[in-house]
Amino acid sequence: MPSSDPISEFAGEGLVAKSAPGDNSVPLSITAISAALKRVVEDRFGFVRLRGELSGVKRAASGHLYCSLKDEGAVLDAVMWKGQAARLAFVPEDGVEVVVTGKITTFAGRSKYQIVMDSMEIAGEGALLALLEKTRARLAAEGLFDERRKRPLPFLPRTIGVVTSPTGAVIRDILHRLADRFPSHVLVWPVLVQGQGAAGQVAAAVRGFGAMPLDKRPDLLIVARGGGSIEDLWAFNEEEVVRAVAASPIPVISAVGHETDTTLCDFAADRRAPTPTAAAEMAVPVRADLATALAELGLRQRKSALRPVALGRERLEARSQRLPRPEYLLQAASQRLDLAGDGLRRALQGRASAGRERLAKLRLTPAILQRALRDGERRLDAVRLSPALVQRPLAERQARLAALARLAQQLHPERPLARGYAMVLDASGHAVTSRASASSQAHLAIRFADGELSVVPAGAKRPAAPRKPRDGDPASGQEELF
Repeated sequence: MPSSDPISEFAGEGLVAKSAPGDNSVPLSITAISAALKRVVEDRFGFVRLRGELSGVKRAASGHLYCSLKDEGAVLDAVMWKGQAARLAFVPEDGVEVVVTGKITTFAGRSKYQIVMDSMEIAGEGALLALLEKTRARLAAEGLFDERRKRPLPFLPRTIGVVTSPTGAVIRDILHRLADRFPSHVLVWPVLVQGQGAAGQVAAAVRGFGAMPLDKRPDLLIVARGGGSIEDLWAFNEEEVVRAVAASPIPVISAVGHETDTTLCDFAADRRAPTPTAAAEMAVPVRADLATALAELGLRQRKSALRPVALGRERLEARSQRLPRPEYLLQAASQRLDLAGDGLRRALQGRASAGRERLAKLRLTPAILQRALRDGERRLDAVRLSPALVQRPLAERQARLAALARLAQQLHPERPLARGYAMVLDASGHAVTSRASASSQAHLAIRFADGELSVVPAGAKRPAAPRKPRDGDPASGQEELF
């Protein structure tokens, strides 16, 4: 029979937790059940391989990668720790279909289960192409592939930088082709061209060439790799490589893969080459062709320089043929000269004959000479010379002479001697006007108003004093006693 006490009835329905008689189950804590679930899940799903679409991709400041994997019916949280995330061969993005491996575990803090990913790969070539197209559209929207930003290649680069593997056939093909066409100085920056870390090395090489000093920096870069699958060429589709190529201060030729292979690096480069060998052909011209072109230009230059001379010679010859011969020009003048010579000869002969006739008629007698003398005396007496005509010019000349004499007295070099000045003379009596001239003289004379004084300049060698004759010397004037 049920109890009529409502309080006891309510307590029997579980108001206060009580263990039933014979019940040995102990209530579990939330932590305990979460740990038990974690062990069960991890034991059951210690290794799984899942395929799904990435969503909510986020890389934390610690380097861990957080995202979700989803398909048409469910969503699974996923995490990849820093060590594994750093080794990814591509940059995870939302919407990319991937295949991941890892283990399922629980996160007790939010009552969720998730997968801890050890690896992540793109789910097939179709997904890879979809990621490639998505990245291409995003970078194209930023203008990295704009044709207007592409620069022309240098015509004849002095130094060519090559970013490729140092052990493959690509670098040998490039060097061989450059040697055939136009030998150039080549700087090789060795890098990995596929696999983990290849994209970082290629981008670092492109940036490293651009950071070199201007005098050592290459004039042209070639980023090259041989052919392969899209997975093998994926390093050249990475955003890091594309941005490094687009930002390079040096013109870049992209020669990745074969003619049918296309990477995002090709779009960012200034020129795309179908093969590495074609890149070498784009980089330099053929030296033999340049020599032939120079020879042709030289020939054209010589022809251009000689053509005016030839035309001028032809015109000169045509005009010279129209000119009269020199002897024809001189015929009339020669005739006039002959006529003038004949006339001069006849005139001289006629004048000489007339002179002889006048001389024959002239008779010199003493009376004629005396008459001529008297006529001269009369003409002389008729001339009256005034004294003033002679004295005036003489007085003017005397005044000018007196003025010059006064000026000579004032400018006489010995006149200042009376005012206390002195004149320095050398041994020959010439005035010495400079210290250098005075120091080179052995003797000097200083002239004062009342006479001269002989001096020796300081520092000059004094002449040896005459030796005093000793007794017994012939020059002493005393005879020898012995």
